Amino acid sequence: MPSFKQNPIVKKLIAVPAFFEIYHFLWAWAGANIHRHPSEKIFVIGITGTKGKTTTIELLNAILEAAGKKTALLSSLRVKIGDASEKNKIGNSMPGRGYIQKFLDDAVRAKCGYALIEVTSQGIAAHRHRFIRWNIGAITNLAPEHIESHGSFENYRKAKLDFLKYVLKKGGAVFLNRDDPQFPFFNEELARLFRRGVKRDGIAEYSKEDEWLKNYLPRINPMRAAQAGSQSKFLASEFNKENVAAAVALAKEIGVGDKTIEQALAAFAGVPGRMEFVKEGAYTAIVDYAHTPDSLEAIYKEAKPAPSASYPEPRIICILGAAGGGRDKWKRPEMGKIAARYCDEIILADEDPYDEDPKAILAEIRKGIDEAGFPAGRIYEISDRKEAIRRGAAMMRDGDILIGTGKGSEEWIHAARGKKIPWNENKEFEEALAEKIREG
Repeated sequence: MPSFKQNPIVKKLIAVPAFFEIYHFLWAWAGANIHRHPSEKIFVIGITGTKGKTTTIELLNAILEAAGKKTALLSSLRVKIGDASEKNKIGNSMPGRGYIQKFLDDAVRAKCGYALIEVTSQGIAAHRHRFIRWNIGAITNLAPEHIESHGSFENYRKAKLDFLKYVLKKGGAVFLNRDDPQFPFFNEELARLFRRGVKRDGIAEYSKEDEWLKNYLPRINPMRAAQAGSQSKFLASEFNKENVAAAVALAKEIGVGDKTIEQALAAFAGVPGRMEFVKEGAYTAIVDYAHTPDSLEAIYKEAKPAPSASYPEPRIICILGAAGGGRDKWKRPEMGKIAARYCDEIILADEDPYDEDPKAILAEIRKGIDEAGFPAGRIYEISDRKEAIRRGAAMMRDGDILIGTGKGSEEWIHAARGKKIPWNENKEFEEALAEKIREG
């Protein structure tokens, strides 16, 4: 039997903006009342932004746990309450229909002291941040994404601003990233609230250039190098420093000491599907969730191997695709241009085509590659992602890096007519590299 929301009449009503607003607002209100406003009994932290939300939440969670705090966590990666943790299989990092209030209620019942929640622009637009007492709200960064669903970048940015304003109005603290180009906008817009009685000390800033981080981060790499080879290379990643800065700033606000923070960061093993290294013999691949132009450029910059005496001409071979379903079509040629700038061999493959023509999606990416003047002989279109990964591994020479983006730790490839194909990107790379070694 179809759910209430899938009823044809309800679906048509929800498409009407006014009904959409009322429908989701009432769900937020009802969820809070049904579960007796659980956010008033736990310290709630919301992390929003275009990229880095999941990683920042995992970092902060690791620090709080190192400090002996009991935590609950809701992100695109997993749902955790105390010691119980499972992958997020909902397909939505900020679910509606009272889910967040039930999550908070469960966290309170489990005697968790802190709840960490990933806050999305779609969730904000659907009022899912309302009727929650946020103690802290932080934004990692902002770049164009979900433009089709919001109508414009300005609307997308406004959704983020609405969340931060809500936190301030409810007496919480807001943390802004001073390294983000959108920092002046958020700082100025939030400052306007001061003239309406909101406390001025409610806004704080953080930066990867903060003195504590500049002094600490250079010390951590030797510590990690001394650890087992299976340890993550997370903190070696330049683009993750802003995520570390956010987690550290929030931990310090809560009162966690420097030594505990240092120990937690040194032991942090990274986040599945976020710059995750796959090694088989002498070959290395990287699995990453990057699916926007900014994040793609950041991962390629970090992954590009430097020439050495042993490997004078190392290459980066990429597996690249883009989500279908009408999602941010504008970014496809832009991602192609970025791949052309950093990669030596480009293999175009399906990511999540949904009901779009997979060949049309790849053609839009290729348009950007061609416009960048990339040699046609080094572009390969292999829709089947499994086959594409094996082709990439077979092409590798000593010193090369193979990288797949867009899927990360996701468990499915979403195809036409709602079909879901089981998927494990990490496992596919492991098997492809092992096959490469066997075949010499």
